[in-house]
Amino acid sequence: MNDYLNTINGKAVGSDKTFESINPATGEAIGRVPVSSQRQVAEAVAAARAAQPAWAARPDAERKALMMKVAEVINRNAAYLAEWVTREQGKPLGGVGPDQVPGARFEIWGCEVWTQVPASLDLPVEVAFEDDTRRDEVHRKPYGVVAAVAPWNWPLLIAIWQIVPSIRAGNTVVLKPSEYTSIGTLELVRLINEVLPPGVVNTVSGTGEVGSWLVSDPGVDKVMFTGSGPTGAKIAQAAAKNLVPATLELGGNDAAIMLPDADPKAMAMGLFWGAFINMGQTCACAKRLYVPESLFEPTVQALKELAEAMPMGDGLKDGVVMGPIQNKMQYDKVVKLVESAKQQGGTIVCGGQPQGGAGYFYPLTLVTGLKDGDRLVDEEQFGPVLPIIKYRDVEDAIASANRLDVGLGASVWSSDVEKAKQVAGRIQAGTVWINQHGMIHPMVPFGGVKGSGYGVEFGLDGLKSVTQPQVISIKK
Repeated sequence: MNDYLNTINGKAVGSDKTFESINPATGEAIGRVPVSSQRQVAEAVAAARAAQPAWAARPDAERKALMMKVAEVINRNAAYLAEWVTREQGKPLGGVGPDQVPGARFEIWGCEVWTQVPASLDLPVEVAFEDDTRRDEVHRKPYGVVAAVAPWNWPLLIAIWQIVPSIRAGNTVVLKPSEYTSIGTLELVRLINEVLPPGVVNTVSGTGEVGSWLVSDPGVDKVMFTGSGPTGAKIAQAAAKNLVPATLELGGNDAAIMLPDADPKAMAMGLFWGAFINMGQTCACAKRLYVPESLFEPTVQALKELAEAMPMGDGLKDGVVMGPIQNKMQYDKVVKLVESAKQQGGTIVCGGQPQGGAGYFYPLTLVTGLKDGDRLVDEEQFGPVLPIIKYRDVEDAIASANRLDVGLGASVWSSDVEKAKQVAGRIQAGTVWINQHGMIHPMVPFGGVKGSGYGVEFGLDGLKSVTQPQVISIKK
């Protein structure tokens, strides 16, 4: 079993302590990962701080060209990185591109695209005001050192979302990967360091304690975090002590609302992947589906047919579409929520029983007979389970969608787009999709409201979020 190392100031760095990364499909250890010490965290931040002035001073065109070289490195190593995602995170290899099964190859393709797009964007000087007496310009400046804490569900893609806009804008980065999915992320950073100057992107691996040291380090100027609400609150508190701004993309419990004129058969596939992409382990998955009484039975039947037809297993094997839950903690949570649904009067349409054997496999599960207030409806399951809730009046469905203290995404499904837009505008969520769910795009801002965090990523707004404005005011 091999050891996989951090990258600090362009060099491979190990630690006295290590832990094993586990393949969630087999339960087998697949590599050893360093547990970074507090001293190593400080050294990584210091390396990033030392490298930042020269990196920011490079011509913008030069940084953009280096971003394209990073994309080329990802492309050349796509097969290697995709295999690590499957072995460590669990999602099947799947296909490449937006129309393919969204597995590990899709994740690495996304890493390439989300690198190329920030490289294509400009941050020109904006003229805020000008008359005969003065000219006021707004220049975008990097913060300095960005501390990034990545999650385990899309471990490489979300790391790229944090890294690339930050360094494109002239910041340097210290990244802490999830302790559940460290190896693929460490290898990604090792590879992109082949084309980046030392110290521009660094890693520190380990438990949540390592992340706490990182976001609390006084050398950090900006924090980016994707993960759970409770952890996000702790990170926000740590950043606030140093008056450091943060971008927090936290959990959601996305509502999907079918309107009475929706077509269950035509929309079933979109609804299915909106709920079950990455085994439901995506912040912006549809996690509760509200369906009018008139469409309830055909909708449930269409989703049941799809769920029962999807092959599940080790994602390295051919033909597998659905993988395991990534870790035991999350697996146990899913099991408990389904059991609570049974106790609260829910009907299991399909799935609903642990499969047993090696790996954290749980069948795709549809549950009916629940209502607002039941645990599986109110708590984010972050797994392959979807409660389908019957409603009589659209006003009730909108109220249900808005009643929780989360607001990452939502969706409205209808044959009448204008009618759907009217409903969408009343839903409290950072993004409301119409006749699709979770369809993010690298040019479109993405972020949550309420308990789902604050700040945005992607596109020009996301690039601006890793910069701070400087006004230069000129007297004429």
